[in-house]
Amino acid sequence: MCRNIKTLANFEPPATGDEIRASALQFVRKLSGMNRPSRANQQAFDHAVDEVTAAAQRLIDSISTSAPPRNRDDELRKARERTRQRFATPLQSPR
Repeated sequence: MCRNIKTLANFEPPATGDEIRASALQFVRKLSGMNRPSRANQQAFDHAVDEVTAAAQRLIDSISTSAPPRNRDDELRKARERTRQRFATPLQSPR
């Protein structure tokens, strides 16, 4: 589940509220061990997502860095290349 949590700080354009909430949702899912809460736990689950979203937004807003902002397209390209290398199949010799 946590593979969907992406780094959100120091991007240009900055992370959107939807991206921050999606990461918070993934975090709460992982922490709680449930993808979908039962009706009995829905309110607690939603409250946790709201709290984590707010904390994440405060964190991202307060981080300062001297590094230049990262470009989303470049980061996506790098991630795809890492995935390609990770799952590449070695060439088999002909028989």
